[in-house]
Amino acid sequence: MRKARTEAERYRESVPALLQWYSYNARVLPWREEPTPYHVWISEIMLQQTRVEAVRAYYERFLQLFPDVQAVASASEDRLVKAWEGLGYYSRIRNIHAAAQVICEQYGGELPADYELLRNLPGIGDYTAGAIASMAFGLSAPAVDGNVLRVYARLTGYREDIRSPKYKKQVTEGIADALAAWEQSEAGRVNQAIMDIGATVCIPNGKPHCDVCPLSHLCAAYAEDLTEEIPMKTAKKSRPVQKKTVLVIRCGNRYLLHRRPRKGLLAGMWEFPNEEGHLTARGGRASVMQLLDTVFGKHLFSVIRTQRLSDHLHVFSHVEWDMRGYRIDIREKEPGYRTMYTASDGENVGFVWVTAEEIEREYGLPQAFQTHRLQE
Repeated sequence: MRKARTEAERYRESVPALLQWYSYNARVLPWREEPTPYHVWISEIMLQQTRVEAVRAYYERFLQLFPDVQAVASASEDRLVKAWEGLGYYSRIRNIHAAAQVICEQYGGELPADYELLRNLPGIGDYTAGAIASMAFGLSAPAVDGNVLRVYARLTGYREDIRSPKYKKQVTEGIADALAAWEQSEAGRVNQAIMDIGATVCIPNGKPHCDVCPLSHLCAAYAEDLTEEIPMKTAKKSRPVQKKTVLVIRCGNRYLLHRRPRKGLLAGMWEFPNEEGHLTARGGRASVMQLLDTVFGKHLFSVIRTQRLSDHLHVFSHVEWDMRGYRIDIREKEPGYRTMYTASDGENVGFVWVTAEEIEREYGLPQAFQTHRLQE
């Protein structure tokens, strides 16, 4: 009778099984067709907090607009944010912009073929640096994300919280040790194989498909019938709910947009003006008139129509917005004057009147406000 495998043996023996499985079962993904450092970088940043199927179209469109690092570095932030619209987590595209400028200034427009140098670029953490280093440069670097932590927790029978830094370090070291016996160029295929196993076989929600898993013969959780108990996670804290009233202000064919402050949630994004709490229709009209009087001057506009829009709940990673909306049509008392100009509220954020076509073409509007825009 064979003695139980050690944890190190499970890591080492997983590598050939993963490589063989990947040769026949690798997902066909556009960024794998030409895994240049730039392509791997952009795809991996997009895939953070976003499903693969949602990323495909964004990735291909982004490369059409920005085919290389230099194109990103020289683009305006507003243009980049507009291209990112709908993907959410907009700090990602700002970090891409900042990193592209560093890459052009310090590395001649090419991502450096060095894990530590990659790790020091804005927005690139341990996982992304490992992904770029292994997949694009053929370096022996682990790429450890939530999928990888889950696969190896089951493989080794780990029964503590997999989100702890201690466990991430343990898995990173285990994979690095296992890769040491193989050619450096295999690291990228191993990392991608684990990702694909985690996404399609050793899944996070629901029962894993152990009958088709190439690692089932090594898996402690499978042997002990604990695949639905492992991995163990501590309960997530509930998100606070904030009530908001969105004011879609329309004057003729123009809408009033407001730029959010440069720091904080959705920093620097354009939005429809909004207020904390749920306002009545009467309260919404009063808020609009107060805003217009403050920003553009008193008694220059009047409300001609108010329409209640559908309620919408938008979920961020750490907070939820319970959003009530009104479309409020106004008219100018001196037509054709005020809506041709922008204005500032004195906090380095501004207001601008734009058409629906301009919103579609030029202004990055967060997903939180898209529902109210689409009700037009």
